[in-house]
Amino acid sequence: MGNRRRVAERRKTNPAMLGGMIAVVVGGAGFGVYALLGSGAAAENGTEATSSGQKSKSVRTGPLSATEVTTAARDFLTAWQAGQVTEAAAATDDTTAAKALLTGYTQDAHIKDVTLTAGTRAGAKVPFSVKGTVSYKGTTKPLAYDSALTVVRRAEDGKPLVQWHAAVVHPELKDGDTLVTGASGTPPVKALDRDGGELTEKEYPSLGSVLDGLREKYGEKAGGKAGVELQVVRGKESKKAELSDKTLLELSEGTPGTVKTTLSPALQAAAEQQVAAKEKASVVVLRPSTGEILAVANSSHGFNTAFQGSLAPGSTMKVITSSLLIEKGLASAEKEHPCPKYFTYGHWKFQNDDKFEIKGGTFKASFARSCNTAFISQAPELDDDSLTQQAQQVFGLSLNNWSVGVSTFDGAVPVQSQAQMAAELIGQGGVRMNPLNMASVSATVKTGTFKQPYLVSPEVDGRQLATASRTMSAGTLSQLRDLMAYTAAYGTAAEAMSGVTGDVGAKTGSAEVDGQKKPNGWFTAYRDDLAAAGVVQSGGHGGDTAGPIVAALLKAGG
Repeated sequence: MGNRRRVAERRKTNPAMLGGMIAVVVGGAGFGVYALLGSGAAAENGTEATSSGQKSKSVRTGPLSATEVTTAARDFLTAWQAGQVTEAAAATDDTTAAKALLTGYTQDAHIKDVTLTAGTRAGAKVPFSVKGTVSYKGTTKPLAYDSALTVVRRAEDGKPLVQWHAAVVHPELKDGDTLVTGASGTPPVKALDRDGGELTEKEYPSLGSVLDGLREKYGEKAGGKAGVELQVVRGKESKKAELSDKTLLELSEGTPGTVKTTLSPALQAAAEQQVAAKEKASVVVLRPSTGEILAVANSSHGFNTAFQGSLAPGSTMKVITSSLLIEKGLASAEKEHPCPKYFTYGHWKFQNDDKFEIKGGTFKASFARSCNTAFISQAPELDDDSLTQQAQQVFGLSLNNWSVGVSTFDGAVPVQSQAQMAAELIGQGGVRMNPLNMASVSATVKTGTFKQPYLVSPEVDGRQLATASRTMSAGTLSQLRDLMAYTAAYGTAAEAMSGVTGDVGAKTGSAEVDGQKKPNGWFTAYRDDLAAAGVVQSGGHGGDTAGPIVAALLKAGG
């Protein structure tokens, strides 16, 4: 899908004709029916009478009326359906971008005979359905999908216009993307699970972006033959976000090549079920002894947060920080360690959840209860790059060199100073991770050695997997496992891990995010030869939100 030839893929938008008239289909939004205005008509037209009887222009402000919304939506949809691109673009707040994409809709996507049906208005938003035909070199297929538009008031004159985003044309489009119909360029792939069964988006909804990524990387190598498709071709911004091109409609089948993955069908199905109960949840399950990815799931299917997310990991980062502090002799599991209510460093005053303190407690107690100040208090003893080096050298993170088989974000632990460096010790500041990264952290603790996670065996294409430059000492590793085991049994992870038997360890996390009422909840854990991590955005404490998801999958895998 990536690196496909940008062959024209858009349909020509000729309006459907009924008895020589354009068929503008109207739903419950009430298009085409407007009440006559009384004394307020002048204001509706943006004019007002002066004392001399002359009229002067005024800028209309305030909430949009139902009439304004339906009129603006009608003008746009009617012009688009009729193929009047200039008029349709003029009905939006970004004429240039709208004209380019709507022109491409006809010329590049080869979409014609378009019928737009408006739905029931909800405030300033108007949903609508699209039906048309994609026709390319003698091959024709029907196209149908739903979209929506929002009407806004232009600041300079108050005129109601359609707020322009590429998603108005098709919900799969991001700004800067285009629609193209033509030879796909990249042959399709048939992705298999570890047992040889076919993986499909229909059965496993979370795998849509994963399957797109597999096609982009292995379509040519797997020996398939390209077909003709209507595709979303990603623009610059989407490529920065590592989004793959996406097939919307297959006009003629290509011959797929076959790519075998490491995914477990049972665990993938269980992961899909677990995240489906949450609005924004993501989870990854690994096999620590090999690095094989056994499951990946997201409740939001448009972006693979589990592999590509870039989120503050909160207190799950304390696993890495603890290994650093133990190695440097700044903490020891059974030794007394400070956990005050507050600690100030770099002019920032840090505190614990609910401002608790542990008097005379051990480092194990601080880890299990997730005491922030126990870690922040050691910041004065560390160099600015201490945590960065630990993450890179021991856990294989933040080097941007993982080769998983699809695009991933490999974590970020930038070198920072003063308060920001201290905040990174507890998974805030500049630290960014995703469930794949944090599952790998637990896997490293379980085995003692970083093994880069992978979705496709490196034997398939001879690629080199990333390695870490060193391992933890045996003493450090033993203490770190003890900390995670104690947390799973008696600490903040105990409730979620109840009933998870075997050799277990866990850590919870909550990461504050600007503009969110609730923090992102994190959880990372291992059980025997399984490691998993998950995040629930805006969910709250990790033990209550991501914890049950991770624990359920550790049980299922056992």
